Amino acid sequence: MPPATQAAIDGYLDELWLERGLARNSLAAYRRDLTELARRIERPLLEARPTDLLRAVAERYAAGYRARSSARWVSCIRGFYRHQVRKGRLAVDPSLELSLPKLGRQLPGSLSEAEVTTLLGAPVVTQPLGLRDRAMLELLYATGLRISELVTLTAGALNLRQGVLRVTGKGGKERLVPVGQEALDWIERYLADARPLLVAGRATSVLFPSRLGRPMTRQTFWHAIKRHAHAAGIERPISPHTLRHAFATHLLNHGADLRAVQMMLGHADLSTTQIYTHVAQARLKELHAAHHPRG
Repeated sequence: MPPATQAAIDGYLDELWLERGLARNSLAAYRRDLTELARRIERPLLEARPTDLLRAVAERYAAGYRARSSARWVSCIRGFYRHQVRKGRLAVDPSLELSLPKLGRQLPGSLSEAEVTTLLGAPVVTQPLGLRDRAMLELLYATGLRISELVTLTAGALNLRQGVLRVTGKGGKERLVPVGQEALDWIERYLADARPLLVAGRATSVLFPSRLGRPMTRQTFWHAIKRHAHAAGIERPISPHTLRHAFATHLLNHGADLRAVQMMLGHADLSTTQIYTHVAQARLKELHAAHHPRG
């Protein structure tokens, strides 16, 4: 990669972090996208021509990338060049001719309440790791946390007496989320019977450590979820956000206020949360059709 391109990417990410407080994972995604663009064109990014960018996008489409992935990639490119024009580093935006692929509104995958119950019961709670996983799954479903938020929780973030969890979400924004009694009971059991064995005297503040007493990665717990889903007989594909989606959908199905769900999920914009209303409405239609005498 040309040094000028590397400097442009580094500078852009630094300014994004300062201006918008983006999380580390978001910044890493921007870096991957811009690095991919740099590989696809033959000149430094700040010298790119519209034809360079159009050709790079066409090559990506031809390679079979999904529309949603390509839309995110094009959006990153456009944001990068708009930023350069705004900062006075470019006089003309070479990405003006790029257009985003049209996407249908994607409804998040979820689980039924019965499937969630089966999934939560899958870990073998007579073992320390199984008890830890059960407590983590219960907390995910009780609070709608992102997996990245769950694995970085510290022991001090949870107030067992008040039943409240302090979560640091995207952009370092904090929110308070209530925790139900069922999840609190499992966490108390985990803290008493499993965490001391996993920590084994090591000094760590992480609430849910790995088998070696270290902070767990998102990928490690995601693999654990897939393993427990398989044990529970859930064969259809699930995503890292499956329990988060189930949390939101089931709350709305039972009459929760959309804005309250927005606050608990940590969505900055209510429109992001509104996608769950489509899921809830679909479920209500199914219930109506199944149980109404003229359904």
